[in-house]
Amino acid sequence: MNLHEYQAKALLRQYGFPLPNEILATTIEEVVEAYTQLSSQLGTHTAVVKAQIHAGGRGKAGGVRVVESLGEAREYASSLLGQSLVTPQTDEKGQPIHALLISENLYPVEKEFYLGATLDRENECITFMVSTEGGMEIEEVAKIMPDKIFKVALSPLVGMRVSHARNMGYHLGLNESQLNAFIKMVQGAYKAFIEHDLALLEINPLSVLRDGRLMTIDAKIAIDDNARFRQPHHVAEQDRSQENRYELMAAEYNLSYVSLGGNIGCMVNGAGLAMATMDIIQFYGATPANFLDVGGGATEKAVLAAFKLILSDPKVEAILVNIFGGIVRCDMIAEAIINAMEEGYITRPIVVRLAGNHAEDGLALIDRANLPIIVAEDLADAAQKVIEATGNTPMDNRTTGGQNGDLS
Repeated sequence: MNLHEYQAKALLRQYGFPLPNEILATTIEEVVEAYTQLSSQLGTHTAVVKAQIHAGGRGKAGGVRVVESLGEAREYASSLLGQSLVTPQTDEKGQPIHALLISENLYPVEKEFYLGATLDRENECITFMVSTEGGMEIEEVAKIMPDKIFKVALSPLVGMRVSHARNMGYHLGLNESQLNAFIKMVQGAYKAFIEHDLALLEINPLSVLRDGRLMTIDAKIAIDDNARFRQPHHVAEQDRSQENRYELMAAEYNLSYVSLGGNIGCMVNGAGLAMATMDIIQFYGATPANFLDVGGGATEKAVLAAFKLILSDPKVEAILVNIFGGIVRCDMIAEAIINAMEEGYITRPIVVRLAGNHAEDGLALIDRANLPIIVAEDLADAAQKVIEATGNTPMDNRTTGGQNGDLS
């Protein structure tokens, strides 16, 4: 779950991070008031207006601007509020702008750094990263200048020691005064990471101002979704307008869903089977529309919700249901499919492959229902039949350099 920049900074302020003077505005009137207040307080006519969306690349996309008068602030804010901003990290529709952060202009600065922390699942710890290449996306730095990234993997039994923070500060070339401030900042970041169940924390850029002070210019925070029950305050402040509506719908029924933009809707139980299903769809020349795992404890209500979710995507031309019954019973899945068709939920071709727990009973139910449900014998058969149901011809990529092996 992502936080907006202003929410991330409010959290970091609790842990002693140095922050610019900033005021949140959600209307043109509030923008005018914020600009006027900052101008009076700071004795300057320049300010920075920043669109608040859950995506990076705002500056390049026109979502951040230095304004030099009240009129310019009002005009620029009017062009943003209520609109959507498309950045390299959004889809073609972009993300809606409902709030702007009006900030003091601290530029030009002396230096820009990157400070980040993430859950490192490979090493089973929290890893902190710093780089002298602040202002750049860390992925780009890793690609073209990997030697510019300094990492510290923190043992959960030890946590953040002063020596860890000092080593990161040395890598950035900070002087003694800056180093002391940086150590306090990094220790606060680690404490915030633990206490708020963060999955990601990025300060980019962390700037050195002309007077030598460190300043948090921008911040990004993501809360670990698995810890939502421990963070009700952050759940309550979630901006649902920034989230994928399909994924929000899935969360209501405890379904694991990721939109992929293809034409074959997938409903599968188990993440591994879902990945195999998507792979074989692509193997035969089509593209999956989604990753959807109904889980081992799926109920008929959840299956019906899954169909609604899949078919809410207009790109879906056909559906492949691939269930290997373990805890979940195939006859329950079959009944849910039949009920969904009889109630008019399923409006596009559907191919069903059932195996495992009560599979024979489920297939018998489908047979007796006498509905236009296409039954497949195995996974390869299912993939080919669902592609044929879209009016296309399956391709066998083994004849064009694809993978080999038994696909059944």
